[in-house]
Amino acid sequence: MSSTPQPLIVVVEDEAHLLKLVTLHLEAAGMQVQGYTSAAPALRFLRENFANLLLLDINLPGGQSGFALRETLNQEGIRVPTIFLTGNTLEENKVHGFDLGGDDYVTKPFGYAELVARIHAVLRRAGGRTDLHVTENATVADAPFKFCGAQILPARLEITFPDKQTEKIGRKELGIIAHLGASRGVVIPRKALIHAVWGAHANVTSRSLDQYIVKVRGLFRRHGLELTGFRTVHGVGYLFDPEGKMDGAK
Repeated sequence: MSSTPQPLIVVVEDEAHLLKLVTLHLEAAGMQVQGYTSAAPALRFLRENFANLLLLDINLPGGQSGFALRETLNQEGIRVPTIFLTGNTLEENKVHGFDLGGDDYVTKPFGYAELVARIHAVLRRAGGRTDLHVTENATVADAPFKFCGAQILPARLEITFPDKQTEKIGRKELGIIAHLGASRGVVIPRKALIHAVWGAHANVTSRSLDQYIVKVRGLFRRHGLELTGFRTVHGVGYLFDPEGKMDGAK
């Protein structure tokens, strides 16, 4: 049996029968598939999970589009190689797809052998570039590390707490914890934290960052950890100071 990890492919295709066929062929080619017929659940999955590649239809139900989904991923700093899959052959749409960061553009009808070959080609090009990243600053290859009494396991997107309980952690929460852990005793402005985790060009508000911070605090609090060394510096940003050496934050 091969020890090569199976790449995880997220497929967003509004035609259920075509989604099923694509899934069957990709799984037969040794890939894992997470399939959706609309944009919203796919976005929720990609916000919380690592994927090797996104196979994305342009025309989606509910007034959504693959282009809009790709734009949202760009704004939130979610890095995932993307192949657009569509029956639309207009040249301007193809150009737009590449402008959004698409890696390939496959038009319907297509042969499944060619589709699999194109996926493998994109995965090869992405190797070592984005395939291990879960945020701008964190990858699944990062070594485990301690944060406020818990053991962070980037390879599994998990946290193990002192009570021996293990929970899954979202990719952005992991990025925030990793950046704070690498910046002990240093006040981090909100914008700097956003750029570190989402990327320099991400369109993320301070309110959105606050919501992720609340998630981090809540996750630790459920296991009896109050994060006393992780404090808000009002009007500026955050501070991870487990030694308690700095004043002026709470």
